[in-house]
Parts: sequence; structure tokens; C-alpha cells
Amino acid sequence: MLIGEVARRSGVSARMLRHYESLGLLQPSGRTGSGYREYSGEDIRRIFHIESLRSLGLSLREIGRALDDPGFTPSALVDDLIRQTRERIAAETDLLTRLRRIDAAEPAGWEDVLQVVAVLQALGSKSPAARQRAALSAGDEVPVEALVEAVLRETEPNVAGALRWALARSGADGTALLAKGLDSPVAAVRERAVRSLAELAGDEPTAHLRDALAHPDVVVRGHAALALGTRGVADAIPVLIDMIVDGRNDTDAADALSVLASDTATADRIADGLVSRLGTGTPTGVGAGAGAAQRLHAVGGPAGRFTRGTTEAPARVRLTQSLADIPGDTASRALIELSQDEDRAVAVTATYLLRLRDAL
Repeated sequence: MLIGEVARRSGVSARMLRHYESLGLLQPSGRTGSGYREYSGEDIRRIFHIESLRSLGLSLREIGRALDDPGFTPSALVDDLIRQTRERIAAETDLLTRLRRIDAAEPAGWEDVLQVVAVLQALGSKSPAARQRAALSAGDEVPVEALVEAVLRETEPNVAGALRWALARSGADGTALLAKGLDSPVAAVRERAVRSLAELAGDEPTAHLRDALAHPDVVVRGHAALALGTRGVADAIPVLIDMIVDGRNDTDAADALSVLASDTATADRIADGLVSRLGTGTPTGVGAGAGAAQRLHAVGGPAGRFTRGTTEAPARVRLTQSLADIPGDTASRALIELSQDEDRAVAVTATYLLRLRDAL
């Protein structure tokens, strides 16, 4: 079969077939009397083998080795091709993302394009100082997607704070993008997402923070509860009390509870919640609606002293301390009962807090 017919049937141009021949990759089996190349069936099969390997991304040199070296094994080469392909996809994806962000900035001219590119490059710099400067100088030209991505990947605390500030100042709605970060498999990314949501005002960030109160990640729950506490959202009370029991940011949690205790009903609810964690729960004969002092009295031991519940001693002290800034009669009665607690640390703490309340 002559070269023209081979090219037509194989889809490989005559020029490329001659190039394969010049590289020693393909040699026609014979020549006609007039000197034209003549390809056998075996030559045609080799052409198809070459094209198949080219479709995998092999270079012509690698194809020559694969076809001619009997000892050649493909596993290492295929692994290398996988690595190269992943790197190429990552680079192309990065380029596509950058182009989309430039397009989202709606540049009016090439100066605007160059400005966006400069800021994006600075946000991705290896230098924390450069990233921080970019965050502090970021304006409307920076797409919200770029700011959110930078926030979620930033590891330096000062830079992260600057990026969260830039995101909040931008006025752009990155709430939904940050909320997606709460589902990240990486714990650090989830924490950055919830901390960023906590710094955004409005109903939508608050709604996502409410949802985060039930998040399986205890750190996410904690940051959400602290943020909601400062916003006056009483749904955060159970998580804040859990934080005090567990000793996680317990001082901040107690402060948040004191902010929430601005009205009598909420203050009584908080006092009830704190006291319920001090004992073993509602004893027999005490209704679920019983107040804190009633429940404490019901679990009391001889001579008005109170038995410890399942809560560890340090946690009981923290719970007692948290009653300090909870106003109202319910908290006061609870402290009176706790001043007789069999745990001396709890009793001393409650007595001291009662004296402070009397002095006010």
C-alpha cells in the first residue's frame, strides 16, 4: 500500500508518516520499482499503535521505547503521565478561574485587567506581608470569589484578619461561598469559614450560623454560638453551656451568656440551663418546668447540702462562676443553694459571688 492510501485509511498525513520515518519510528517494509514507499499490513498496525500511544500523551521518543524495547514496562511511565496530566489540569483550572474572576470584575480597559491580575497575584503570594497589603488595599476590583478563596486558605492569623475585614468591607455577598466552606473535609478550612461568617452582618450570615449550631464539628459549633450570642440569638444558649462544661472558650461563652441575659425570661432560662448541668438532672417528683433552685433542692443531701452530679468538679466550678453575670432571682436562689454544695470549691465560689451581688 502506497503512502497516499495509508494516509487516507489511517488519518495520519503523509507528511507525518515521513516524519515518523525520519525519527526511525516507522520504516516502510519495501519500495516499488519506481522507488515509492510501500507499507505492509504490519506497518499499518504499527501506525495505529503509534497513534494510540500518542493519544495517551506519550512523546514520540517514549513511543519508540514502548514499541521496540522488549524489557520496557509501562507502569512507571503511566504513573508519570498521570502526574503530568494532573499538573496540567490544575494549571488549566487555575487559569480558567483567574480568567473568570477578571471577567467578573468587568474591566473597562487593559489597565483594569492588569490591576485585577496584580491584586490576584498578590493574594496568592508566598509572602504573608504581600498578602496582607493586598487584602488591606483590595477594592471593588477584586471579585468576591477571590477574597473568599483567600480567606479559606489563609494560615497566618494577621493576614486572615485582614482578609476577613476586606471581605466584610467589600459589601459583596460572599455568604453562600463561605457557607460551603463549612462542609470542607479540612477542619482548618471549616474554622476559617465560620469565623468569617461571624464577621458578616445581616440575616443570611446569621441564618448560616444558626444552622452551624448543629454542625458535627465542635469548633464550628462554638464559633457559631459565640457569634450568635453577641447578636442576641437565644438558640445559642445550649451550645454556650456545653462550651463551659467542656472548658472550650468557656470565658467567652460565659460572656456571651451574660449578653443574652438581658431580659428576665432569657436570664431564667440560662440559669436553669447552667444549674441543670451541675446536678444529675431533674429528680423524681420534680417537673420538667421546675426552676433551677427547685431542682437543686431536690437533689440535695442531708442538712441542705447537695450531692455532685455526673459533671466533673472543674466543670461544676465553671458553671457556678458563669452564674455571676446572670441577673434575676433564679440565678440568685441557685447561688444560695450552691453555697451549701458538698464540693467546697463550688460552695466557696457561690458564696463569693453572692457577696458581690449583695454589694452591687
